[in-house]
Amino acid sequence: MRVGLFVPCYIDQMYPDVAVATLELLEGAGLKVEFPAAQTCCGQPMANTGCNDAARPLAARFLDLFDPFDYIVCPSGSCTSMVRNHFSDLVGNDPRLASIQSRTFEFCEFLHDVHPIDFSGHRFPFRVGLHQSCHGLRELRLGGDSEQMIERPDKVRSLLAQVQGLSFVELQRVDECCGFGGTFAVNERAVSVAMGEDRVQDHLEAGAEVMVASDMSCLMHLWGLISRQGSPLAVMHVAQVLAGRSPSVSVKNSIKPKAGNAL
Repeated sequence: MRVGLFVPCYIDQMYPDVAVATLELLEGAGLKVEFPAAQTCCGQPMANTGCNDAARPLAARFLDLFDPFDYIVCPSGSCTSMVRNHFSDLVGNDPRLASIQSRTFEFCEFLHDVHPIDFSGHRFPFRVGLHQSCHGLRELRLGGDSEQMIERPDKVRSLLAQVQGLSFVELQRVDECCGFGGTFAVNERAVSVAMGEDRVQDHLEAGAEVMVASDMSCLMHLWGLISRQGSPLAVMHVAQVLAGRSPSVSVKNSIKPKAGNAL
């Protein structure tokens, strides 16, 4: 099985360890993984702001680069959804599109639906608050959402639930938006900050030590608020947890390790 690793631009530039952790897990599962070095942004920031003409060449480039792979895996629900649900607005009737969309998976979705990995031997002795991103829930259906009374498997939580020592805290508003929304955070700063502060407070009141999500874009926004508040809460991508990483050094002294903690 030949897998193309699709790394969002903000992970490539600001959170490369998330991409490295994803690569480690996929290769550890025996998959042949390739990172097409010529890949670029998927075009979502341009499309979100109505600049479709600027996003079209990026979508076409994605099709050129990733068409040869059996599967395309991305550690981001947001960018996966851009390919699967919105590229048709950019590349029209390109005959490759439908096939590529059917082969493009968000990282947790891929491990749940296509190539399961046993994480029962892993350990992460922390209380985790799971932040479910809007794109993951509402566009990829990685789990159930409160707008629809439909039972769905929670694909992100089911992976984390295998890890020894990891315990979930239960949030009051389990699927509330963090307020990031790409350029929404820039154009509507006050609303975005208020929504993010509510999201952080929900995790703190639930007793979370680490906020975990499958979208670093949400965590980037929330970590900015957390760091300004000086709150005792770490943030990690789900791939980092599953790959055996510990909470970042920047929050090392703000949480109390449990017995066996690697910190």
